[in-house]
Amino acid sequence: MAFDGIAVQAVTQELNKKLSGGKLEKVYQPENDELVFHIHSKKGNFKLYLSCNSSNARINLITESVPNPPAPLNFCMLLRKHIQGGRITSIIQKECERIVEIPFETINELGFSVNKKLIIEIMGKHSNIILVDADTNKIIDSIKRVSIDVNRIRQILPGKLYEYPPSQDKIPFNQITLEEIEQICMCTPNKLAKVLLSKIQGISPIMAEQLTYGLEISSEIPYSQEETEQTAKIVERNLRTLINNLTKGNLNPTVYLDKTGNPVDFHAVPILSLEGIYDTEEFEEISAAIEFFYSHRSSSNRIKQKSTDLEKAVKNNLDKLYLKKQRLSEDLLKAENSEEYRLFGELLTANLHLFSTGDSKVTVFNYYDGVESTIPLDKKISPSKNAQLYFKKYSKSKTAIKEKSIQLEETNEDINYLESVAVFIDNAETVEEIEEIRNELVEGGYLRKRKIHGKPAKIKPSPLSYTSSQGFRILVGRNNKENDHLTFKLASSKDIWFHTKDIPGSHVILFAEGKEITESAIFEAAAIAAFHSKGKNSENVPVDYVQVKYVKKPAGAKPGMVIFTNNRTVYVNPELPQK
Repeated sequence: MAFDGIAVQAVTQELNKKLSGGKLEKVYQPENDELVFHIHSKKGNFKLYLSCNSSNARINLITESVPNPPAPLNFCMLLRKHIQGGRITSIIQKECERIVEIPFETINELGFSVNKKLIIEIMGKHSNIILVDADTNKIIDSIKRVSIDVNRIRQILPGKLYEYPPSQDKIPFNQITLEEIEQICMCTPNKLAKVLLSKIQGISPIMAEQLTYGLEISSEIPYSQEETEQTAKIVERNLRTLINNLTKGNLNPTVYLDKTGNPVDFHAVPILSLEGIYDTEEFEEISAAIEFFYSHRSSSNRIKQKSTDLEKAVKNNLDKLYLKKQRLSEDLLKAENSEEYRLFGELLTANLHLFSTGDSKVTVFNYYDGVESTIPLDKKISPSKNAQLYFKKYSKSKTAIKEKSIQLEETNEDINYLESVAVFIDNAETVEEIEEIRNELVEGGYLRKRKIHGKPAKIKPSPLSYTSSQGFRILVGRNNKENDHLTFKLASSKDIWFHTKDIPGSHVILFAEGKEITESAIFEAAAIAAFHSKGKNSENVPVDYVQVKYVKKPAGAKPGMVIFTNNRTVYVNPELPQK
C-alpha cells in the first residue's frame, strides 16, 4: 500500500478545491483513532475522514455513513469546543511529507477571532492527529498522547510546543535537480530504486521503482560517468512527468485487484509494474479510490476489526464444548457397559458360600448363559459387601447414563448455537450486524458487557431482503435473534420456512402473500438459504423447508434454535437471485 507523499499531495489538492472556505458543521469520533467531519462549502456538503490507525492511517473524503458511539469521546468533545463552527482557510501539505495541516478560523468564548490548526501525521504506527493553537504553536491536545516514556525525542502532550517529526535529510521530489539526481545515480543499477527511496522525500518503494522505468536495473556493475548521466536524465524525465501530472491535476487514480476482487494496492497515478498483472478499478478522484481500497481490504476492514474479539470468544467456547462433548461421550460409553456390574452382583449374591474375605477373585457358574465366569473381588471386604459394591456401581452407572445424556444433549445444543453464531460473524457485512451479534453473545453470557458512555442505541431487526424471479418476497435473518423475529413475528403460518439441513445458517422465509408457492420459488429460496450458511462454498447443499406453522421454539431454547416437523429436503447450489 502506497499512501506516500505523492498520494497525500493528490488528496490535498482535491480537498483544497472542495473544502477551502468551508464551515465545519459537525465533528464525530467513531473510534479512538478516527474522526469524521461534516463540512459545508460552496462546492456542497462533504464528509472528511481522518484516521491515525497504525494499519490504515489516511485522510480522504467518504460517502459511506460511519456509525458513532452513543456518547462522544473526550477528543471529539475537545474538537467541538475549539473548531466546530470554524472555517477552513486551506489544506496544506508540509513539503512532500505525509503531513497535512488544516487551519481553522473560529470564534472563542469571548467573541474574538482565533486560529487553530489540525495536523494529521500519516506515519504508520506513529500516525497521529494533533490540535495546535496557530498563534502560539502550542499543542491543545492530540488523539494519541506521546509521553517521554514512549518517545524521548518528541513528546505530543497538551501545553508543549509542536515540533515536526525529525527530518530524514531527503530532498522533496518536487524540488530535486538533475545534478542531485546524478549524484544519487552513482551506484549499481540493482540498487538504484533503493537509493532513490532513501534520498528523495515523498516517494514510496513502488514509486521509486517507477522512476527507473525504461532502465536496465539488474546489473551489479556500477554505472560509468556517461551511463550515470543518461540514467539521471531518464529518472528526471519520469519524475517531471509525474510532477506535471500532479500539478495539472492530470491524474488517473487506480486500485489494483487480485483474482478474488480484493484490493492489492492503489495510487493517484497508474503503477506501471502492476499493469497487466492485476485487474484494475479506475476512479475520477483520489478520495473515491482510497475509500474503495480501504473499505474492501480485509486487513483494514472495519468489520474484521470489530469482529476479532467475537471470533476469538466463539472459538474458545466451541473448543471447550468440543472437549466436553468428547469426555461425556467417553463416560457414556463406559456407563453403557454397566449390565456387567448387575450380573456380577447377582452371581456373587447367589454364591456367597464359595468365597471368603481375602480372596482376590472367584469363579462361579453363570446360570444365564451356562458357562463359568471369573469375578474380580476386593480382598479387604466381605463377600456380601463385594456383591453390594457391584450393585452400587450398577446403580451409579445407570444414573450417570441419564445425567450425562442430558448434559450431552445440552452441550450439542450449545455447539449448534455457537456454530451458527460463527457463521453470522463470518457473513456479516456491516458494523451494525457485528454489534447485534455482540449484544446477543453478551446476553448469552459468552462475552462481558463493555462499558460505554451514554445509553446504547436500540437496533431494530432488518433482515436481508430478496425478490425471486417470479416476484416472491424472501427475507433472511442476519443473526439468531433476527431469525426468531423473522420466523415467529414477521412470517405467517402459510409462509415457507427454509434452513440448511444439519448445517448452521440463517432462517429464510418465502412469503406466500396470498399466492400459490411455485417449485421455482422454492428452489430459489433454498439456494439463498444455502448461500447464507456454512455450506455457501459447497455444492448440492441439503435444505429443509416446511410451512411456518410446523416450526416451533422449545421452552428455554437459545435464540435461533427451533424444532420442526413435516419437512421436505431439496439439494441446491448456493446462489443469490440475479438483480
